[in-house]
Amino acid sequence: MGSASSMLTQYDIEEVQEHCNHLFTQQEIVSLYKRFCQLDRNAKGFISADEFLSVPEFAMNPLSQRLLKMVDGLNFKDFVAFLSAFSAKATVPQKIEIIFKVYDSDCNGKVTFNDLNEVLHDLTGSFMSEKQRKEVLSQLLHEAGYTKESSLLLHDFIKIMEHSGLKMEVEIPED
Repeated sequence: MGSASSMLTQYDIEEVQEHCNHLFTQQEIVSLYKRFCQLDRNAKGFISADEFLSVPEFAMNPLSQRLLKMVDGLNFKDFVAFLSAFSAKATVPQKIEIIFKVYDSDCNGKVTFNDLNEVLHDLTGSFMSEKQRKEVLSQLLHEAGYTKESSLLLHDFIKIMEHSGLKMEVEIPED
């Protein structure tokens, strides 16, 4: 499974469905496999950072370098598992968990004020000054009951984000 020359069997599809907690239908998994094979230009069975960057929407994303750390070298099963956070069926905590991983760039299981500030800088660039970013983040943390010195664990991050009206969904065209 995973190279462009191979085909998905019913067993493969069911295995991938299980791996992504049934957040995608079998038809969606087949469509994702076709897209995976298009991205996996060398038919290696995984997608490299350069192959991900060939997707214009991905390359233009201000967080693309952070996301690349998460997606570089994904095989098909892990590709679908990664995308499952963007499924309409994914729960808000599942969606927040992927955001947490974007913020936790050193993968230590904690998001610090500096991590938050770096992401906000990536998102706003020169549109916000460093002082404005720090003020906004300090206020956000204060309102949620945390301080600049707090290290947020996943459950803290979920507590802060779960009432934000988060909408992260990807449409999967069915062939």
